Amino acid sequence: MNGRRLAAGLLALALLQGCAGRHGEETPEASPATVRAQLLRLLPAQAKDREGWATDIQTAFEAQGITPSKSNLCAVLAVTEQESTFNADPQVPNLGRIARSEIDRRAARLHIPTLLVDAALKTPSGNGQSYQQRLLAVRSEKQLSALYDEFIARLPMGNTLLGGLNPVHTGGPMQVSVEFAQQHAKDYPYTYDGTIRQEVFSRRGGMYFGIAHLLGYPAHYERPLYRFADFNAGWYASRNAAFQAALSRVTGASLALDGDLIAPGAIMPGSTEQAARKLGVKLGLRNPQIRSQLALGDRLAFEDSTLYHGVFALADAAAGKAVPRAVLPGIELKSPKITRKLTTAWFAGRVDERYQRCLKR
Repeated sequence: MNGRRLAAGLLALALLQGCAGRHGEETPEASPATVRAQLLRLLPAQAKDREGWATDIQTAFEAQGITPSKSNLCAVLAVTEQESTFNADPQVPNLGRIARSEIDRRAARLHIPTLLVDAALKTPSGNGQSYQQRLLAVRSEKQLSALYDEFIARLPMGNTLLGGLNPVHTGGPMQVSVEFAQQHAKDYPYTYDGTIRQEVFSRRGGMYFGIAHLLGYPAHYERPLYRFADFNAGWYASRNAAFQAALSRVTGASLALDGDLIAPGAIMPGSTEQAARKLGVKLGLRNPQIRSQLALGDRLAFEDSTLYHGVFALADAAAGKAVPRAVLPGIELKSPKITRKLTTAWFAGRVDERYQRCLKR
């Protein structure tokens, strides 16, 4: 009996270690050299410094205890190819002008006079150019972030005028969130002199935190497609969007399938919470219980809640079959860098195409 329990426990642990789906064989005992060799075969032909990419990816998998299955490796390679085509410091057209517009927008929101921002940026920098001239000349997010750090450090009242206005929120070859990296830096395996923000813009740091964001949480998705959507929209967004769809079905409420069960910092109930409250009596839940269970939306534990089970039981009964437990969130992508209408579903689909090609290599 003890042996059976141990085997069951090991199986459960394997399922929770970031598997991207049911595709690809698992290789938990693969040596670092074997994983690097596999990556060299899987990397797309256009990737330069293939040994360097293979080493940084293998190190990130090992440091985080994520199984280096072919499925997981291909998931990482697919996202990286989509986000940067394996360029550790990708170029962004018109980045300087985009950044200045974003700084002005944020300054206006914080009621900082434009004249003060203009005066600060016209200050001569160390190379004789004004900071405004250097800002308009940047070509990559790494350059922009470093220049902004210099703004803060060297300009008179730099932190007062520009602190919090850094327009760069994602970076590196996987375009991972700087805030996410700062929150998950405790076990970062590298020694570094600067900041975690600066590490995000390195290949090793960008891959480490990008892999953590993509695979570093347990999920019950049957297809990696939904992890790709979560990478863009946030952990469990696809599961939560399916919950919203089920909730809409049983209550008749029109809900945005965005995966946000409770808006960050929200005091008043949002549309999803209001819809869930309609089922309170039927599910035996009071409003505070509904709020506390919806607050589990960024964790696997939400799937163990009375609210989750109750809503899906009602939805399954209404449909006469099991309704989906994961759907692509209906989110339009917003960013100063995006010049056309794109969605999370579009992003996930493009990454999945690259993932399927990787599996065939």
